[in-house]
Amino acid sequence: VQLQASGGGLVQAGDSLRLSCAASGRTFSDYEMGWFRQAPGKERQFVAAIDWEAKNTVYAGSVKGRFTITRDNANDMVYLHMNSLKPEDSAVYTCAASRRWRLVRFASSYDYWGQGTQVTVSS
Repeated sequence: VQLQASGGGLVQAGDSLRLSCAASGRTFSDYEMGWFRQAPGKERQFVAAIDWEAKNTVYAGSVKGRFTITRDNANDMVYLHMNSLKPEDSAVYTCAASRRWRLVRFASSYDYWGQGTQVTVSS
């Protein structure tokens, strides 16, 4: 699966942003999809994941209630809707594909990764 993330940018605290991830190359609906982020000098952090049929989602505690992950299997897209953004949300956000729902919080369970999109939240 080839993944292309987009939609990042510079926003102010409290603003909203929607990240998109376009998939191609294999059957998109075979994969669980996740978003991760990495800030400078910090480890990669799990953000959110959605199962292949969009029936189950899971979120990091730091974004739960503010971020929503969705997917559109008809168009091979996954989205991360981010509301009430905070400066600490600033990072490079990357989408990834996995076949292991029980391990979706762990980066090692993902088989394919996109290139990332920068999100910067100013205070």
